[in-house]
Amino acid sequence: MPGQTLMRNVEGLGAHNGRLSARWYAVHSQPHRERRAAAHLGLQGFRAFLPLHARTVRHARRFRTVLAPFFPRYLFVEMVLGRDRWRSVNGTVGVARLVMEGDQPMPVAPGVVEALLALADSSGLLSLERRLEPGQRVRIVTGPLAGLVGQLAALDERGRVKVLLDVLGTRVPVLTSGARLVPAA
Repeated sequence: MPGQTLMRNVEGLGAHNGRLSARWYAVHSQPHRERRAAAHLGLQGFRAFLPLHARTVRHARRFRTVLAPFFPRYLFVEMVLGRDRWRSVNGTVGVARLVMEGDQPMPVAPGVVEALLALADSSGLLSLERRLEPGQRVRIVTGPLAGLVGQLAALDERGRVKVLLDVLGTRVPVLTSGARLVPAA
């Protein structure tokens, strides 16, 4: 029965109470084209999300903080497979391909993108310092001390933190912004 097959396929595509629901899907972009891909997906009417983080770049003995993709070469697009023309995503400027599972786009696990959206501001910049607690090991991700790992000693309500870094066998306190830190693995 063609009608039953269609209904089963629609149910498998995120139908809920007879209505199709939107899901998030991962998009693999061309190298350094994440922003272009997000912009062009938006022009096509898709909701795209490119999570960003502040990163320090060194060039010619100068430090510069730039916004870089949190997941290099990946972004997310919200679609309803039974309604949206998802195959057009693969032909979008800046997109290499949708992440697939067989012949269908593979949805991101529920709650993952939503959690990232909750941590992001309107520009997509992730704010991870809310997860930091005194005593926790942290990594400095921006500024001249980028890459160093230390222990979070204290933080205040204005976002300033005190980190104890092990330098030449001595614990050195460093004051910085909580936005420059991420939990160390």
